[in-house]
Parts: sequence; structure tokens; C-alpha cells
Amino acid sequence: MARTISVAALQTSYGADMGENIAKTAALVERAAQQGAEVILPSELFQGPYFCTTQDERWFATAFPAPTHPCVTALQPLAKALDVAIPVSIYEKDGPAYYNSVVMLDAGGEIMGVYRKSHIPDGPGYQEKYYFRPGDTGYRVWPTKFGNVGVGICWDQWYPECARAMAMMGADVLMYPTAIGSEPHDGSLDTRDPWRRAMQGHAVSNIIPVVASNRIGVEEGLGAPQNFYGSSFIADWRGDLVQSFDRTEEGVLIHTFNLDFLDRHRAAWGFFRDRRADLAP
Repeated sequence: MARTISVAALQTSYGADMGENIAKTAALVERAAQQGAEVILPSELFQGPYFCTTQDERWFATAFPAPTHPCVTALQPLAKALDVAIPVSIYEKDGPAYYNSVVMLDAGGEIMGVYRKSHIPDGPGYQEKYYFRPGDTGYRVWPTKFGNVGVGICWDQWYPECARAMAMMGADVLMYPTAIGSEPHDGSLDTRDPWRRAMQGHAVSNIIPVVASNRIGVEEGLGAPQNFYGSSFIADWRGDLVQSFDRTEEGVLIHTFNLDFLDRHRAAWGFFRDRRADLAP
């Protein structure tokens, strides 16, 4: 029997109420599991609106320690009941430090560990350096029940070294929870296609499937309105979009990959055999 992994991306809008957002996410997780998904990816910081559009100290009160974060404690029993793994994106408080993090839940609901976002953006509409420290965990790959899952967070997805590092650590699939949309300083700037192409390139260069989950909808009241462009997708090892949403659809994307085939194909291409890490700066 060939080893396979069935992955899912969730895409939806989120509002101000954390309980409602968690319930909405849980319902989509359940729908994905019913359709055969094993590793299910919600989008970045689904606990509430994307608050990093401005600098406002009130949002520090919405961070919690990873093991007791409401998103984690709510999805743990669901992961166990549905027998699925879930990378849970949270706003994490660790003593005086604050991070943009992912808590990896395995199929039994156990916490496998925490990844803290390595690359923190700072620009109009995405003022994350005010809220988050750069991650101190290094890149992470988790041996879930279904396969080895590497997770980067949003801005991480633009960096080829992040994807390569996770592939070198043995990842079978790369996942990127995301919150990205309009650029408030330039209404003519649309980053959707470059955003996709960057990750499609990671898929090609590492012979690995890539899953990206973005939110949708216009969020107002936090600085200039942000229109999140969705366009979540699952790319195969060729970079082809085997499943994708448009800018406004809500729901789940699911695809199954043959891990034994990917292992052989990765070896045959020779990217890891021929790489020259000794020449890198």
C-alpha cells in the first residue's frame, strides 16, 4: 500500500468575536474531515480580525500562552474526535514576549510543539513588528500521524530558505496560514499572483506539495479598510494548482498526495543531491 496524505485548506471571513470565529473554523474543520482530509489548515490569526493594520495596545490583551489559548483548547478535542491534525495559528503570550505562532495538534489532540513566525513584516497595513517578536524556535517540521508537516506563517512564505530548510528537515508537505490582501498605501497594487507564484516556486524547487490558507472579506474599523483576497490553494510538486479558491469563495479545498511517489520523484530530480550549500553566503 502506498503512503498517502490528504490535506485541506480552509478559506472564510472572520469578525470581532473570537468564540464565533472558533466555531466557524471548527465547522469547516469538521466538513473537511468528513470529506477525507487528514491535515487541515486554517488561516493566520483566525481568532479575530487582522489587527496589525494599526498600532493599538488593546490587542495585547488578546494573546494567550500557547497551551491555554482558546483556539487551541477548542480545537484539541475536535482533532481527537475527528482523527485529524491541525496547525492552529494563534497570538501567543510567553511571559513578557508576544509571538505570531502555530501550535501543531496531532490526530489525538496532543500538542506536538510550537512554531513562532520567523519573518515579521512592517509596512502600511501590516505593522506586525509592533505586536510580535521574531520567532526563536527555528523552522519546525512535525511527524504527524499522517506525514511530516512543515509550517511557515504568512510572510515566511516569501522566503525560499524557509521552504528549503523545512524540506531538508524531511517535510512531506509545506503549509502556510496567511492573512494578506490589499495594500492601503497603493490601491493599484495587487500582490495575489506574486504571492501564489512564490509558493508555487517552493513546490517546484523542493518537489513538495504546498498548501496556503488565506482569509476573505473587507475588514473595516482598524485603520484603512483591508480587503483580503482569499485565493487559497493546494499546489502539487510541479507547482500546478490542483485545488484553488477565488477571492471571495468560502469553504474547504482537499487533495491527496502519494508520498512514496514524491520520495522517488524528489530523488530523481537531484535537487538535494546537487545543491551546493558550501557556496552559500
